[in-house]
Amino acid sequence: MQKVYITDKSFDRIDSLLKGEYENCIFNSCKFAQSNLSEFKFIDCTFMVCDLSLAKLDKTTFRDVKFKECKMLGLSFDRCNDFGLSFSFDGCQLNHSSFYKTKIKKTIFKNSQLQETDFSEADLTASLFDNCNLTQAVFDHTMLEKADFRTSYNYSIDPEINRIKKARFSILEVVGLLYKHDIDIER
Repeated sequence: MQKVYITDKSFDRIDSLLKGEYENCIFNSCKFAQSNLSEFKFIDCTFMVCDLSLAKLDKTTFRDVKFKECKMLGLSFDRCNDFGLSFSFDGCQLNHSSFYKTKIKKTIFKNSQLQETDFSEADLTASLFDNCNLTQAVFDHTMLEKADFRTSYNYSIDPEINRIKKARFSILEVVGLLYKHDIDIER
């Protein structure tokens, strides 16, 4: 099957794509839920108000991709092509997604829902979690050095099994580092 190469194009309200490489493209209000995006390449692209929930991402390339106000439930980013893997999320729903063992330093998660998202063994060095809900997100042997959680909430991070040197937390949410001790902390 012939793969396409498309650059500098906007796609509005579509629900399927030809397999190939998309560079500097904008996807607006597209519905790719449960689509097979395996082996697609997205470079310097922006997804705005798209639904990618449960899409297949086997060997998918995301390089410098921005997701804004997207619904992205249950995605397995750990199955993506890890070469140059880089993206940012603003206002996205990423609940039940997996970043297991991904190397995504300096990733920006802003105003996003990350409930029950798996960050086990990921490298999130110097990443920003700005105003994110991290209820039941999993941090297990995760590299969080210099990560910024100051405006995020509902996280549970065990400092004994995660690397958090120079990570930043707010005093109001620091209780998320003590959850496993089953102690009562009053405000």
